[in-house]
Amino acid sequence: MVIRYAGSEDIELLSEYDDDISPEELEKSITSQKVIVLFEDGRFVGWLRYNLFWDNIPFMNLLYILDGERGKGYGRQLVSFWEKEMSDKGYGFVLTSTQSDEEGQFFYRKLGYIDRGSLLLPDEPLEIIFYKKI
Repeated sequence: MVIRYAGSEDIELLSEYDDDISPEELEKSITSQKVIVLFEDGRFVGWLRYNLFWDNIPFMNLLYILDGERGKGYGRQLVSFWEKEMSDKGYGFVLTSTQSDEEGQFFYRKLGYIDRGSLLLPDEPLEIIFYKKI
């Protein structure tokens, strides 16, 4: 298993899958080392994309494991790598969120994330905000 920061060589690959971000913003995220990729035996398995909330709190924007690869511990491995990186950079906690109608909320709670609030946008399910001390 290889977990590493995405590089320019990964832009085309990630653009095929990540339609939640424009290609220009994806390239900026990759350049600023805000995207982490996971490969197993040379096979692309998934990625994690984050940013800094309020410019100083690591916030995981996206964790995605490809269909057929879920349930094998890859998501846990990506999150663990990211949390260690954030701790090594001196951050004391991280945030993420998921919609209340998504299964991700259960995954994050298993990893020790705690519900800390929510956001309700028009015509959207409740967005649950999660916190974890690292």
